[in-house]
Order: sequence, then structure tokens, then C-alpha cells
Amino acid sequence: MALAPPLTRAVRWAPVLPVTAVVALLALPADPGAEGGAGPADALSALVVAHCAVRLLRDRARPLSRRAAVLLGLPVFGVSLAALHAVTPGTGIAGLGRYLQVFVLVPAAVVLLLRDRRDLRLVSWSFVALALFQGALGVHQYVTGTGASYQGQDIRAVGTFGPSDVMGMATVVCFGLVCATGLALGRGPARVRATATACALALLLPLALSFSRGAWIATAVTLTAQLVLAGVRRALRTGAAAVAVCVVLVGGFGVGTAMLQERVDSITQVADAPDQSVTDRYTMWAAAVDMWRAHPLTGVGLKGFPEYRDGHASLALSSGSDTEGAGAAFRRRPLLSPHNMYLLVLAEQGLTGLLCLAGGWLALLVCALRGLSRSRAPGGHGLDCALTACGLLVWQLVDFAYADIGGPSTVLTALSFGLAAWWALVGADTTNTADTSDGTNGTCATPGTTGVPAKRGSAPGKAALR
Repeated sequence: MALAPPLTRAVRWAPVLPVTAVVALLALPADPGAEGGAGPADALSALVVAHCAVRLLRDRARPLSRRAAVLLGLPVFGVSLAALHAVTPGTGIAGLGRYLQVFVLVPAAVVLLLRDRRDLRLVSWSFVALALFQGALGVHQYVTGTGASYQGQDIRAVGTFGPSDVMGMATVVCFGLVCATGLALGRGPARVRATATACALALLLPLALSFSRGAWIATAVTLTAQLVLAGVRRALRTGAAAVAVCVVLVGGFGVGTAMLQERVDSITQVADAPDQSVTDRYTMWAAAVDMWRAHPLTGVGLKGFPEYRDGHASLALSSGSDTEGAGAAFRRRPLLSPHNMYLLVLAEQGLTGLLCLAGGWLALLVCALRGLSRSRAPGGHGLDCALTACGLLVWQLVDFAYADIGGPSTVLTALSFGLAAWWALVGADTTNTADTSDGTNGTCATPGTTGVPAKRGSAPGKAALR
């Protein structure tokens, strides 16, 4: 009998544990000499998709509602069309698989595996735990000088991702920070909100030491949006506290003062004296736009940007970027993407692909915000879930203006889209739910039903998505 409660909890969390396992695998160190490609987390995400498909076939359930099927399946048309125009069939198939993994299959699997708001909170806390681990390692790299090279010093915090994916740790920390902020701004118990607040404050330091300007901008926009959506007065109080913490860290302890100030100043130096990385980025942006003008509807084909880059870029573009440190030797890496997801899609998939991808994202954002407004109403539930899901989606959409998919951390992007899609398509539409704000004893109702929980042992998402 003593084993009954742990066994019951294990059975309760079993459907969502594969999702948290994908997050946990991102803590494994990356191969310093690797040239990208699929990692352990990507392999497990494929198994999660296969597992979800087998369960659906076994239970013969209609997996998604019409709205969910349309919004999650919308990118398939544009990506498939661009794959037909790829430079080679091999690159077309590889690109098709990657886009389907990140924007269709893994998000759909997350939507199907999550059953209620407790599952979303569990995955959110796994994001926070991974961010704390990677962030702690990044701070250690900065203090000991064992990070990636930055201005001649091995101080850039990159966690286990190495210098080949300098955005990896920053992405993980940002996702954890957004999740912690959403959980802190909810209506859960004071201890839960206090723990989430402490985690969010702790993650500010490794985010700063990542020296990632795009991540800083996306995080500032997202946290501001979360605070405003949670309440204007709370936003003012929290903003004042955050400013005080930053003043203490930078002004009081001198955390990276000179280099951080120089990095922050470089954000505005886009016309007067931009550094080479800014020049390269704007040159590749112009090249992507030029590719789109030459192929406006279908683009140059999946993974075609590197092949067409030199024919459309100006002489201001450098030959590549230098990477070293964090256990890796010096390497010169070619610039294979414009570091802007929207322009990458526009160049490789044309206007058709951009409308399919970005249109689906904007539709999800509208649905998620509508659900957030209902959770803020008197008697509403799940405000923490709403703020977390909306925050993840907002962060990703803003960050895509400065980055694109690639590297081991990309699978976390797929999971974040899945969490946002679950709230927008399922969690936000639940009615008469008994779910409490801390997720301790609630159930998630089927949209349009009276709040009766799904039968024990039913297929993941079967009741909620019928």
C-alpha cells in the first residue's frame, strides 16, 4: 500500500513524461567538433511522434479538431512546394523533414500528449530546470574563462552547446525565464510563485553573459508583454524590482560592466559604426530579399540559401565567422543562413511559404490571447498557463527577426510551439473546469462539455481534442 501513491503519480504523469525527457536530453554535452545535425533530443522527439501516432491508430481516435488540424497543418503546403524546387532532391527531403519536425509533427504530438493544465505546468518547470542547469554552467564558464571566445577571451556563456551553437544556451535560458515569469505571475500558491520568481531572477545573469543581442531584445519584449497582460500595476512593481536587480548586479558587483555595456551599445550602432557581425547580417538580409524578388511565389527551394547567397550578396559580406573555446579548436564557419527566420522562409519558400508559416503562428497567437483574456476574468483559471504559453509564442516570434532554426536547441523551439498550440487550441477553450491555479486537484474539460474528466486510460488528447 505504501507504493500506491508514487505508483499513482507515475501513472498520472506517464503520457507527458516523454516530452519532459526530450527537454532533459538537451542537458547532454554537444560534440565540440559536430557540424550540426540531429542530436539525442531530436531522435527522442521522433520516437515521441511515432509513439503518439501508434496510440492514435490503436485507439482509432480522431486526433485533432478541424481548427487544430488546419493551423498545425498549414505549413505543410508551403514547405512541400518549396521542397519540390530544392537544388537537389536530397536537400529538399532533408529540409522538408526538418520543417515538419519543428513546426508540425512535434507540436502536434505535444498537443495530443498534454491532457490538462497540470501537464503544461510540468513541462514548463522542466524548461526552467534545464535553463537553471545550462545557466549555472554558463556562469561558471564566464567566471573561469572556459566559455566560447568573445573579443579574444573565452568568457561567452554557451553551456553544453559549445561555440558551434552560441545561441543554444541563450535560447534555453530565455525559454526558462519566460516560463518562470508566467508561473510567477499566475494565481498559484505563494510558495510556487516565490520559487518561480527566484528562478526568473537567477536566470537574468546567464542571459546577460550569453552576449546575445537578439535574445536580449526578444526577452525584454516578452517579459514586458507578460507583465502588462498580467496587470498594469503589477507590471510597474515588477519592472521596478527588475531594474533594481540589474542595477545591483551591474552597478554594485560590476558583472561584465565594460563588455556588457559595449554589447548593449552595439544594438543601436546599425548605421554609424556597425561591427562585422551586424554588417554580415544586414548583407544576408538584403541577399534574402533579392532571392525572393527573383522567385516571389515559391522561393529558391529548401536549403537553397547557401547555394544562391554569393550570387545575391554584396562584397561587404565576410567569408564566415570564427568560433573557438569551450573545448573546441579554432574554426572558420560559413554563413549559411540570413539569421532571420522570416527572410529565410521568404527566400527559400517564397510568399506562399511565409504566408502558411507566419499565418499559422499569428492565428495561434490570436487564439492564445483570447484564452488569456478569459483566464483573467473573474472566476477564470489557468492564468499562469496562459501567460507561459503566450510568452513562449511571443518570444519565438520576436526572436525569429534575429535568428532562425538550427542547432540542438531547435527541438526546444518545437516543444514551445506545442505548448503554445495546446493552450490556444485546447486549454483556452475548456469550460466549467475544476482546475485550480496550481494544478493540484483539477481536471481539464472537453471543449463544450460540462467539465467531466476523460476516462482513465484513454488516448492522449482524445477527449480534449475530439
